Formats: sequence, C-alpha cells, structure tokens
Amino acid sequence: MANVVVVGSQWGDEGKGKIVDWLSERADVVVRFQGGHNAGHTLVVDGKTYKLSLLPSGVVREGKLSIIGNGVVFDPHAFVAELGKLKALGVSITPDCLKIAENTALILSLHRELDGYREDAASNSGTKIGTTRRGIGPAYEDKVGRRAIRVMDLADLETLPSKVDRLLTHHNALRRGLGHDEVTHEAIMQELTSVADQILPYMDRVWRVLDDRRRAGERILFEGAQGTLLDIDHGTYPFVTSSNTVAGQAAAGSGVGPGAIDYVLGITKAYTTRVGEGPFPTEQTGEVGDFLGTRGREFGVVTGRKRRCGWFDAVLVRQAVAVNGIKGIALTKLDVLDGLDEIKVCTGYRLDGETIDYLPASQGAQARVEPIYETLQGWQDTTAGARSWNELPAQAVKYVRHIEELIGAPVALLSTSPERDDTILVTDPFQD
Repeated sequence: MANVVVVGSQWGDEGKGKIVDWLSERADVVVRFQGGHNAGHTLVVDGKTYKLSLLPSGVVREGKLSIIGNGVVFDPHAFVAELGKLKALGVSITPDCLKIAENTALILSLHRELDGYREDAASNSGTKIGTTRRGIGPAYEDKVGRRAIRVMDLADLETLPSKVDRLLTHHNALRRGLGHDEVTHEAIMQELTSVADQILPYMDRVWRVLDDRRRAGERILFEGAQGTLLDIDHGTYPFVTSSNTVAGQAAAGSGVGPGAIDYVLGITKAYTTRVGEGPFPTEQTGEVGDFLGTRGREFGVVTGRKRRCGWFDAVLVRQAVAVNGIKGIALTKLDVLDGLDEIKVCTGYRLDGETIDYLPASQGAQARVEPIYETLQGWQDTTAGARSWNELPAQAVKYVRHIEELIGAPVALLSTSPERDDTILVTDPFQD
C-alpha cells in the first residue's frame, strides 16, 4: 500500500478539497504538514457541507486518524472555533481521532495584528503581498527566529513566562516602530492559558504515531495546502505564502523520512487562477476571465476574495511536476470549459525577445514574461458529471491528453463536477 502526498500544482484553489476527501475515504491517516488556517477547502460528505481551514479533511470521517503536523502554524483560538462549528454539525472529534504535534508553533493575536499592520503599511506604498492577515507569516518568522511558543509550552507553566518575555521583546520593538501600542505580558499569558485545557488533550508525539502506523501498513495521506507557486522557495516570490508547499515538506512537516512517501499527486485545474498580488502570465481580465470566474465560482473559501482567472499554463505545471516529483495529476474543473469555441494553452514564454520554457525566479523577469499560446478546438457537449472516458466529448479527451504531453505527467484522476463521485479514476494513488 502506498502513502500519498497531495499538493497543488498551481497557485492553490485547484480543487484539493474534493480530491482529498475522495482519497481520505481510502486512507487510514490524514496529515496536515504545512500552512495554517489561511487555506480553506470545502467538503461535501453524505449531503452535508463542511468548510475546513485548519483541521485535516479526515476529521469529518469516522474511523480516520487526523494529524496536525509540526510544519503547520497553529492558531489555538481558530482551532477551538472550528472544532465548535464541526461539533455543531454532528462531527465527533476526540483525542483518539485527532492529534496535534507537540512541537507545533502557535499563532497568537500579536501575529495577526502584525500581519495587518504590515499589509496596511505596504498598501500605502504599493508593495503589499496580499496576505490573508491571519498571522501566518509572522508566526513562521518567530519559529525560524527561535522565539515561538509551541503547543508543548502550554503544559509547562514554569518556563512559559520567560518564553513570552522573549517573544515580546521582539514584537514590542516592532510595534513601537510601526506606531502601535505594546502588548503586555499578562495579556499574552491570559490568551495562552485560556485555551490550554482545550488544546493539550490533543497533543502527542506525532513522529512516533506516524512511525507506528506506517509500520502497521496503514495508508497515510499527506494533505498539502495552497499550491506550488506559493512556495516560499519555489513560488513567485515575494508574492507567496510563508511555508514550503511542495511535496518534500510532507516529510519534514510531519516527522517521517522521505522514504515513507510513495506517490505524489498534483491537483491541477483545467485552467489557471490565483488570489492576491503577483505575476500571472496567462491572466484574462476581459470576457474570458469573467466566463471562467463565473462558471468556476472562483471565490476564496477563507477570504471570499474574487480569484483572478486565465488560460491553462503548461509551463508552470510542468515546472511543478519536476519540483514536486509528481507521478500523476488530478485534473479538476474540466466542466468549466464546456461551451467554449476555442481554448488556449500556454506552452512557453517570451522574455526580452527570447523564447524560454520555464518561469524565471526573478521578480522582474516574472513580470515581463509573455505567454506563447497554442489554440485548441473547444467542445459544445457537456463534460459535467462524466464518470468514464466514454462519456466525455472527443475534443475534451484530446484536451486532456494534450495537457498530459505538455506537462510530462499522466492524469490519475479526472474531476468533472464538485460532486465527489463525479470522478474518473485512471490510477489509484494508494495502489501505485
């Protein structure tokens, strides 16, 4: 049995929620390994809709173990609120079915505030990143700066006060510099102790739990958030998130060795979208962009922000296949393209008069690249709800096969609607 990592191969919002839900039914363990509560996804199980931001998708299914790994930054108050919403929907979540790595760094109110202060200041200068203002970046900064408060610290009230002081020495200097009031030691201690009893029962040595489950032959699904092009190292820097979103992070962010990963599945939208600021070579701001946005219902789960839409960019996805070691893709939202007379696909870029087949790392060069398009014939018949290749229009099949050729990876699953059963299975990642 294979252990599977799911990653987004574009700028996120590729439809991971449905695919992860589809896979989580087959998994024994579902692990979040990076990001925070800035990446939302929607699951529909037995007619009920669940909107998750921090919790792994496995929590809505009985008999699954869900894990929040050490690579995540964890907002305890957001966790308690999300837990309450799910319990109100009849989902029973106990420490037997959900575990949080003891060495997971916390997001506090001062992180959220700093995130907002910086975005406001950047907006005035025209250099904003477009964060969700949920404190993700500042929390990762503190983790790397070795001043983070971690889940295990909630259980050690003797050392916690000195750690809070160390954290505030840094943050209060920043707040003074930005013209804001300082945070008191008492306020942060109250914030932490008020939720400790609700968090600590879920704390565990996740690396050992995963090692035991892997040795027992259980199927582990590593659930990524956001997308490859938002990776702090490999994305469109600086318009990226603050964590590594690529498949390699699944090992470091959960406490397993790289050898525990058998299959990397790249979730790939049949066109391209992104939220927030930054380069987008194939963006369409006119009629085509409106068509894709309306048909695809392109609004963020967490922020409600309208997504920017454009044609499929094979250059970017081919790069994501290489960086992640993607063995197969799950192609989503093919049905959004139904009814178009012609469909364009980006196969290369022009940069300063030269033709290139990759996205350059330089911010300036990323802003200057011009897409080279190939125009394909569209189809008028619907693909919505198709559950076999025979139900797809011939031109839709040609489109899918051509994408496979351009990106250098086969389609393992094909999604034809938001409904979880409207999925064509080509290769079961768990059986690879």
